[in-house]
Amino acid sequence: MELFLALKIALRALAVNKMRSFLTMLGIIIGIGAVIVMIAIGAGASKVIADQIASMGSNLLLVVPGSATAGGLRSGAGTVPTITYDDVKAIQTECPSVERVAPTVRGSAQVVYGNMNWWTQIQGCTPEMLQVREWKIAAGREMTATDVESALKNCLLGASVAENLFGAEDPVGKIVRIKKVPFTVVGVLESKGQSPRGDDQDDLIMMPITTAQRKILGNPFPNTVGAMLIQAKSEEVLAQAEEEVTALLDQRHRVGPNKERDYILRNLTEILAVSQQSAQVMSLLLGAVASISLVVGGIGIMNIMLVSVTERTREIGIRMAIGAKQRNILLQFLTEAVLLTLFGGVIGMVLGMAGAFTISKLLDWPTLISPQAILAAFLFSAGVGVFFGFYPARTAARLNPIDALRYE
Repeated sequence: MELFLALKIALRALAVNKMRSFLTMLGIIIGIGAVIVMIAIGAGASKVIADQIASMGSNLLLVVPGSATAGGLRSGAGTVPTITYDDVKAIQTECPSVERVAPTVRGSAQVVYGNMNWWTQIQGCTPEMLQVREWKIAAGREMTATDVESALKNCLLGASVAENLFGAEDPVGKIVRIKKVPFTVVGVLESKGQSPRGDDQDDLIMMPITTAQRKILGNPFPNTVGAMLIQAKSEEVLAQAEEEVTALLDQRHRVGPNKERDYILRNLTEILAVSQQSAQVMSLLLGAVASISLVVGGIGIMNIMLVSVTERTREIGIRMAIGAKQRNILLQFLTEAVLLTLFGGVIGMVLGMAGAFTISKLLDWPTLISPQAILAAFLFSAGVGVFFGFYPARTAARLNPIDALRYE
């Protein structure tokens, strides 16, 4: 009953000075709106990076050639292929924590269909690459072991290549020419979008690694591959798989205490996780910067409430004279402050969601509004009201009734 009466008095007091009440709420409206927009932008960026990480595959290790030394001269990393098919087979059979290994070679070439042409990446690989990258087929069929063993002139098109060469036409079964060599399109890959580095993952053509080496890219170093992707059996044994692969390659490549490794092993999961962590930190920083406006709005509420206490000193004295206790006065002014911030918070949340939606549509920037962020903003606005409204409310409650009645 006491709270209901305080709400009634607070609403009446706010209604008397509508313009002042709105201007007081403006700081909270801007603050809450800014917080929601900034958090939505940060959360959207985090989701994009998380999707990009997922598109790369899970529990992955990448092995690429390192620097090699010949005749006392050191070549740059990747200049000379140092990874062999025998390394691929050894890792698959001798490393218990490894699920599968996908060797690959890469290059680029012009691909032609009819009067259309497109410059794209060529990736020679094995069927394991689709499993390691968790890459599904949108149309047609997957690459098979027979394609690799027989070096068949079959290929899979990335979504971007298929769109640029064929448009709305179905590419499956059609013949394309890569460096004047005819290839049959047996499938189209599902779109994966951009990589964490910003590259278009769909701008490529996959073909059997044997076909790529013999007919398109060439291979001056027999029995070698450009790189290999290794997938551990689970995230829990990823570190163990890294140790097993390192130990095996050191043994096979005769890497001693004083000899530099001729290969480079990278843990892709750790590298990509750092990118996601950076996006999350950025989201928190954006939210923290926007929260400063909430503090400014709270200070504005405290100032206006102090002015209100001064203006209503005689009213406070009269209420105390007829029996109102300090807690009644405290509750009345605290309720007014909380109502100001809650009304401002609700308006700010609506404007914040509208702003996030507008940014997403006009600037094509990904935004993500979570219910948790909205609830946190609402509770924070109430907390601002309690925090910054307590001092003016306590000041009003501690007034001496006699002095308050004499106040002019």
